[in-house]
Amino acid sequence: MTYYRPIPQTDPHRPEGALPLAGGWCWFTQVERIERDGPRALIAARDVPGDVLERLTAPRAPLAGLAMDHPRLMGILNVTPDSFSDGGLFMDPEAALAQARAMQAVGADIIDVGGESTRPGALEVGVEDEIGRTAPVIAAIRAGSDGAISIDTRKSMVARSAIGAGASMLNDVSAFSYDGRMAQVAADSGLPICLMHAQGTPQDMQDDPTYDDVLLDIYDFLADRIAMAERAGIPRDRIVVDPGIGFGKTLDHNLTLLRNLSLFHGLGCAILLGVSRKRFIGTLADAPEARDRMPGSIAVALHGLAQGIQITRVHDTAETRQAFQLAAALRGEQP
Repeated sequence: MTYYRPIPQTDPHRPEGALPLAGGWCWFTQVERIERDGPRALIAARDVPGDVLERLTAPRAPLAGLAMDHPRLMGILNVTPDSFSDGGLFMDPEAALAQARAMQAVGADIIDVGGESTRPGALEVGVEDEIGRTAPVIAAIRAGSDGAISIDTRKSMVARSAIGAGASMLNDVSAFSYDGRMAQVAADSGLPICLMHAQGTPQDMQDDPTYDDVLLDIYDFLADRIAMAERAGIPRDRIVVDPGIGFGKTLDHNLTLLRNLSLFHGLGCAILLGVSRKRFIGTLADAPEARDRMPGSIAVALHGLAQGIQITRVHDTAETRQAFQLAAALRGEQP
């Protein structure tokens, strides 16, 4: 199989004949052709097969009422006692609602509510406990806002309860691998779903993650999950993909994926990037405490922006929004 990675650019002086990347703010004129166990080569965009070029250039459909022609921020709201960065801070429903409102006020396009930590080593949470943590918070947010709300769960019953409470998007970090009924729930709901790659479970995913080729293995996994979703009745334009930075990956794996993010545009879906405050940032920047990793998180978010990533999942909403606004101004876009 041959893979094609567009080389994204954002310079305001765009040459004639440059192609739009996923209908967004990046453009490209060259593509890296990649084959397993073979050489990589730069080729002109016009030499890419037509069906591949269509997926690379076609505008992404709106998701949860949000156009994908400019970057979107997903604010993280963990209603858990043990999440790696903010565990215990928003277990109280009033504190969770206040945090959601605060993130919306500074530019969060989506609030992602999670009731089960998926940090390395985290223990599984029972379905009823997870529903009890998430559904009331989603209902409270929905009562005062028509903004997008995502439920971060691997479990179909939790997803059903969240949909009933007002969720407008699903976020399955197992990409149907944990609970096969999630595909039908997503299909029946008509809501968009994010499918993320993870190797192993939170309990063991960092024990010894190995790949033949981390970039291509994850691309193939996500392509397979998309095909599974389509068979279940979920159209591609309601699917978001996430390469799963930090979920069963070493530092080198993470860096390889981040350097080659634009490959995933070839799947024809919007892309979500979740790197906020993760351990690899602390390793590279000598910041052992998660709360000290905001500058590095923004640096990686801006890298994703330059790769055409449509949705960025963050803890530091106001700071990342400000960085994105400045990046847009420097690209020559009108405020």
